[in-house]
Amino acid sequence: MKKLILSVSVLVLAAASGAARAQDVAAGEASFKKCLICHSIGEGAKNKVGPELNGLDGRKSGTVEGYSYSEANKGSGITWNEAEFKEYIKDPKAKVPGTKMIFAGIKNEKEINDLWAYVSQFKADGTKK
Repeated sequence: MKKLILSVSVLVLAAASGAARAQDVAAGEASFKKCLICHSIGEGAKNKVGPELNGLDGRKSGTVEGYSYSEANKGSGITWNEAEFKEYIKDPKAKVPGTKMIFAGIKNEKEINDLWAYVSQFKADGTKK
């Protein structure tokens, strides 16, 4: 009986974890509305004032074809991942002095986590992982 209760508990926790992840992505999508004026993401995304953000996770900074990056961004040496993104989005100009990005940043940790959950789900072709 104890094994059954433990198994059910593990299943409930796993399901709750999946639901929390979905909520994070949904909240991240809502947060991404702040980014839409300059960036696009998803199928059919194009460069705007800022580069399109498909395939950001694992992409070297300054490499989106057709986008004119600042020398600071091209030479930053950043390969985007969760840690780099979270540090950057808090204060882009502090992370990459000389960047063209004119955004004050996001300070709220939950919002940053949610935004990463949303952005990182897109592959380079704009489809979701």
